[in-house]
Amino acid sequence: MESDPPPPLSPRASRVETANIVLPGLTNVHGTIFGGMLMQWIDIAAAIAAVRHAGEAVVTAAMDRLHFLSPVRVGAVVVVQAQVNFVGHTSMEVGVRVFVEDFRTKSRLQATRAYMTMVAVDSAGHPLPVPPLLLETDEDQRRNAEAAERRKVRLDERRAIEARGG
Repeated sequence: MESDPPPPLSPRASRVETANIVLPGLTNVHGTIFGGMLMQWIDIAAAIAAVRHAGEAVVTAAMDRLHFLSPVRVGAVVVVQAQVNFVGHTSMEVGVRVFVEDFRTKSRLQATRAYMTMVAVDSAGHPLPVPPLLLETDEDQRRNAEAAERRKVRLDERRAIEARGG
């Protein structure tokens, strides 16, 4: 007997916000955070958002449109926000924004953003279907439509890479 398909979930249900402080060991000779460290924090937040949506383990399939908009200096409080924007059959696009927060004023300046493709997998690493996305707001609709366009570009790029043999 087959189980009922999972109910749709809103992007809001997947939202994640984490905070970190940039310590000296995380920075380069200029006193700014290593890009790879920010990438790790982005990947972790995206994975949490995707797990919340899928209800399953996930793996990272792609990271794109990573833009470093402003430097992140030693001592900064870094806030990472993530949420699912788009759902395919087994994959999800998670939008991630990174802010530097002024701990005195609580104001935030966007430092980085990226889009992650996460795939739900079983214990053997095989892809699993994920619940559909319930678009509740105009913002959800906009993000979903833009994500669908990015997905098309990503798939075209992947096919081109595979056609060239890697």
